[in-house]
Amino acid sequence: MKLFQTYLHLLIFISLVATSTADYFKYAKIGCNGTCGDVRIPFPFGIGADCSVNPWFTVVCNNSTPYLSALNQVEVLSINLRFQTVTVNLPKHSDCQNPARNSSKVTSFDLGDQSPFFFSKFQNIFVFEGCGIASIMDHGSVVTRCSTACLNVTHSDRNNCFGIGCCQATIPNFLKSYSIHLTGSEMQGAGGGCGSAFLADATSHDPFISMNNSFSPVSLLWILTASDQVTCCYEQNPDTLEVDMFNGTLVNSPKCTWDSQGANPYLSDGCINGLETPKYAKKGCRDKCGDVMIPYPFGIGASCSINKWFNVDCNSSTPYLPALKNLEVLKVYIGNQTVIVHTQRISSCQKPVRNSSQTMSIDLGWSPFFYSKDNNKLVFDGCGTASLMENGSVLAACSTACRGLPLSNRSICLGIGCCETAIPHYLKSYNINITGLEEEDGNCTGSAFLVDKTLYEQGRFSDPFIPISLTWTLTDSNQVTCCRDDIPTRSTVEMSNGTSVDTWLCDGFGDGSPYLIDGCAMTYSDSTPDTELCRKCSKRGGYCTANNSTYDGIGSFLRQNYICVEAETTPRGVILGVGISMGILFLIAASSILYKVIKKTKERRRRKRFFKRNGGLLLKQQEEVDPLLVDKTILFTSRELEKATDNFNENRILGRGGQGTVYKGMLEDGRIVAVKKSKIVDESRLEQFINEVAVLSQINHRNVVKLLGCCLETEVPLLVSEFIPNGTLYDRLHKKSDEFPLSLNMRLQIATEVAGALAYLHSATSIPIYHRDIKTNNILLDEKYRAKVSDFGTSRLVSVEETHLTTLVKGTFGYLDPEYFRSSQFTEKSDVYSFGVVLVELLTGEKPISQTRIGERKSLVTHFMLAMEDGQVMSIFDAIAIKEGTREELMTAANLAMRCLNMKGMYRPTMKEVSVVLETIRTSHMPPTVQSNTSHMMYGEDFSMITYGESSSTFLSFNDNITH
Repeated sequence: MKLFQTYLHLLIFISLVATSTADYFKYAKIGCNGTCGDVRIPFPFGIGADCSVNPWFTVVCNNSTPYLSALNQVEVLSINLRFQTVTVNLPKHSDCQNPARNSSKVTSFDLGDQSPFFFSKFQNIFVFEGCGIASIMDHGSVVTRCSTACLNVTHSDRNNCFGIGCCQATIPNFLKSYSIHLTGSEMQGAGGGCGSAFLADATSHDPFISMNNSFSPVSLLWILTASDQVTCCYEQNPDTLEVDMFNGTLVNSPKCTWDSQGANPYLSDGCINGLETPKYAKKGCRDKCGDVMIPYPFGIGASCSINKWFNVDCNSSTPYLPALKNLEVLKVYIGNQTVIVHTQRISSCQKPVRNSSQTMSIDLGWSPFFYSKDNNKLVFDGCGTASLMENGSVLAACSTACRGLPLSNRSICLGIGCCETAIPHYLKSYNINITGLEEEDGNCTGSAFLVDKTLYEQGRFSDPFIPISLTWTLTDSNQVTCCRDDIPTRSTVEMSNGTSVDTWLCDGFGDGSPYLIDGCAMTYSDSTPDTELCRKCSKRGGYCTANNSTYDGIGSFLRQNYICVEAETTPRGVILGVGISMGILFLIAASSILYKVIKKTKERRRRKRFFKRNGGLLLKQQEEVDPLLVDKTILFTSRELEKATDNFNENRILGRGGQGTVYKGMLEDGRIVAVKKSKIVDESRLEQFINEVAVLSQINHRNVVKLLGCCLETEVPLLVSEFIPNGTLYDRLHKKSDEFPLSLNMRLQIATEVAGALAYLHSATSIPIYHRDIKTNNILLDEKYRAKVSDFGTSRLVSVEETHLTTLVKGTFGYLDPEYFRSSQFTEKSDVYSFGVVLVELLTGEKPISQTRIGERKSLVTHFMLAMEDGQVMSIFDAIAIKEGTREELMTAANLAMRCLNMKGMYRPTMKEVSVVLETIRTSHMPPTVQSNTSHMMYGEDFSMITYGESSSTFLSFNDNITH
């Protein structure tokens, strides 16, 4: 059998090696880690010098966080191969240290002239939060500027970033370095705060981002150079692209074509290529009107569109939307669900005075169209303030400073004679209000309008028409079937009135319409290839590839030609050999699958058997009787815990006890836990183990160790709880170290926290819980030395009507309640007695049973009581306690311990009373006199008056003489 398994494993290995390139996507080079924490690191980037294409792309992974070592260790947030961007964390610039008006403060960041990185114009925006003017400069020249209008505006009014207390601006192409200048920045009101300016990735920037956050995400473009050794998927050579630097130079750069079905086109086995004919319109419908492509769900004619709103009329080779007052269509974008239309520019020249001028937009009404907040911006050309309004509310505004300036200075829109700002919401209609408008040399100069920001920046418009971008939605998912029969995804559009609209969209890459079943096709660029050439090439068994291409800053190709790579003729013998090999591999794969199925079946049966044997059925029965007993208890798998503890490595052992061994582990989500592995299964102990699960699942207290779950499918049952780093109180008290001795205040705090936890167990839970094994070994200390009560293996739930439990005597010698020992009846006062022993340990620093003391004084309780009797209790207190505490504080604590150690449980205080007294001792320098159940609490001087009866134990006779 073993020989067969060895042979089978060998065949499986050969099969995996032979088929690995076809079955698995790859992101990193072979032998390299492809992720750092939650961030994927695809080639040409790599974790380590041997895993990246050159040192600029080397990533350092520290504590599961990736950094670019060549860029001063900036943190990497994400990498996008399609758009050739890497998003990093860069610091903000703040003037919080320089809040005076008209001051100026500068910060800068330089990517270096030799680096392959640039600040992306299309994905980043410049944001200024505050009052004043913020500028970005490059080598002494202003490249963009942003100003806010917020006179008498308090911080609470800064609820958007559209010119009122916050503004945005675009940045130029291929910026390598920048410096930020803040001028005229000032504090605004009592809660206005100070200003900050920064670059931010437009796709991840939140206008409500807190000014206390010192970093923001920024996208960097990256390019490869001709010296970089890159082989694209399927062993293809990369395209040689001429990168237009927009500074008069072209740089040759290799680029691998993005493939929507693959993982990484920069690896020879990292993607899957294909070619299909793109389709844009429904069968029998035209897909173009003039030079404008009309993709489905739009259509030329009522039967060619998804509904009447998307119907397009084609008159004289010009497309119009008849449902929207015949607006002319300029472009339809499927990817971001937008359509660009021509609207008439409305000028304020009909009313060139200082008071007010309003313009009204086209009302989109009940249509599925909205004015796009992402693609449009508000532009104001003139002197004054322009506000974008909806139903009387100001949504965005910008103002200009140009009094007395000649019109020739208004050449750029940076706040001098011209300003611009983004808009906050998807709008159906809007008003533009202009105030403070002036005439210049008797001429009307003011106008304000919404415009598509990309076409506006490119100057692709002419008066009196303005291009504006509309977002369109599909609200009925039953109307939409995506390409390749995929199900559409739902997205939510937030409206300006606080409501939201669900829209259904199809995701597709390359050409064609993803809203048609056979509409989307993979291509090799963002432009359409020579369809006829590639179709003929495909029929001959070859494939198309791009050649001699030029692209811009967002990865879109400006110029591109395609060539056909002919397929090589394959001999018949090779085909026959490949066929036989594939048949053998199929049989091996089938055998492998069958072997795995059999193995998994055996493992599943084995886990079920362990689950039953370890009390799984008992746990389910308890849940059926009372679901609260095991509410929210997680059942971990054996594989999870084996991986977390390194297969229960001896080096992971935290401690051993009577109930089992405790290991330190780390779960897949990074949480550090303690895994308690019980001893060899004894059916008489199953009820005890399940009881511990039931008890711990009921407890929710900061000073009680939190149960995370259990595992019952292993040979011995396992408990998973939170990890407490500083060990047990026993170790801190009795394995003394000079590094960090426990002060008196810390000891009183620990005692107070343990008392509070026991009071919670006794009276605050829905069903009272008796711990039954309180001792310093079961009290853990966290990173702040807060106490955590643990080990509930012998604990019991007690109904409200019960006053005690009658059980076999269980506990630890030295902490065991004598009354419980005599009667076998455990009450809440038995826990009080054990706590009294812990309190004496904290005061004296001595063990409950000591071999160094002789006779009856071996017991710490007896030793303590005799010292109290002789009035010499101060002599047995720990040196730290005597040094840091007063006599009154220590005697009050000693009297409390005496009450807890009373031989008769009825005279002991409750844990709630103990908690209150300890809290008083800890927080007050003059603690109140602690009253007992007797007429007064006897100090050391009173003990000399006690007479003993004929008892065999001083321990018993002392307590029996204390009367109620």
